Amino acid sequence: MPSLYPGADILQNTFGSSFQPKNNGATPLQARTDLYPAYSMVDDAKSKAHKLSAEAAREFDAASKMTQEKTGHIELYSNQYFAACAFGGLLACGITHTAVTPLDLVKTRRQIDSKLYKGNFQAWGHILRHEGVRGIFTGWSPTFFGYMAQGSMKYGFYEYFKKMYSDLAGPEIAHKYKTGLYLSASASAEFLADLALCPLEAIKVRMQGSIPSPYKGTLDGFRQITAKEGWAGLYKGLYPLWGRQIPYTMMKFASFETIVEMIYDRLPGHKSDYSKAAQTGVSFVAGYAAGILCAIVSHPADVMVSKLNAYRKPGETMGAVTSRIYKDIGFKGLWNGLPVRIVMIGTLTGLQWMIYDYFKVFMGFPTTGGAAPPAEKPAQHT
Repeated sequence: MPSLYPGADILQNTFGSSFQPKNNGATPLQARTDLYPAYSMVDDAKSKAHKLSAEAAREFDAASKMTQEKTGHIELYSNQYFAACAFGGLLACGITHTAVTPLDLVKTRRQIDSKLYKGNFQAWGHILRHEGVRGIFTGWSPTFFGYMAQGSMKYGFYEYFKKMYSDLAGPEIAHKYKTGLYLSASASAEFLADLALCPLEAIKVRMQGSIPSPYKGTLDGFRQITAKEGWAGLYKGLYPLWGRQIPYTMMKFASFETIVEMIYDRLPGHKSDYSKAAQTGVSFVAGYAAGILCAIVSHPADVMVSKLNAYRKPGETMGAVTSRIYKDIGFKGLWNGLPVRIVMIGTLTGLQWMIYDYFKVFMGFPTTGGAAPPAEKPAQHT
């Protein structure tokens, strides 16, 4: 870029020998870069970070291209597309829920017994001292397998029901009532997904809520519960699980789609103008915001699920145990552990949407967003 000021050679040619620039080195106020090695360190770090980012992007693109060549072109809304979305949901939910197991452990124990720990950090310190590092991740295996199954069905069936309900309604009505479409599709998907989650959720809550854990692992939990209570013992928390998960998922998907639309409406240009990396960044932000709303909406039912799996007596009806628990904890007790759950759900929901959309980009699919407006009918000329 050319300088705005004339150089020394131009000034000398203009004014002749009367102009003799002085070259005394640095001025008294000029910074000496050799005295500030941090500047060069920061520049080096930035340069290395850019190189690593560019290299990672190239590796991602190469792997994506190779995968798409092997799978062939997958048409949107085909059976292969829905299966791929199910696998993306499996990755997104299985990884994230397992990663926040320490948060879930403390939340569950504080919901079951609010006097057990004074705070979250005190709880982790106590668990670490008495149960070791392994104790911090109590319940990770049923969490991993349960949310892999639930995530695959939730995301796969959501894409399926969203397309099916949209086709039944027609493009104009589907766009006009798109929020209702998101709510209906997500509720239908979660209803089915909880059938897979419920048995593993029961094992997880009992492992985390009892000190020490009554089971050595997921399979041991299956064996002991079915031996004592039959298969019904694994599903005794199904109704409160539906009560927690269906409103949670309805809020998760509908608010996410709405927030994504709001973000792009306020950004210059269109969604297609932004890179895939930027679009997945939007997915994380929208997912985190949606997760906060999810946590608030579903928290009372989450408390009931935790207590019900731990305290329901054999043969006790759902109404009786729910009434007994509410009598013990009251309305205030239904909100016990909400701050930690907001952090947990907000983080994992944001990461879930980011992972899910990264997978869709990897497979050559568009990132998740709101429904496109219906195509305008061509004007008829008379």
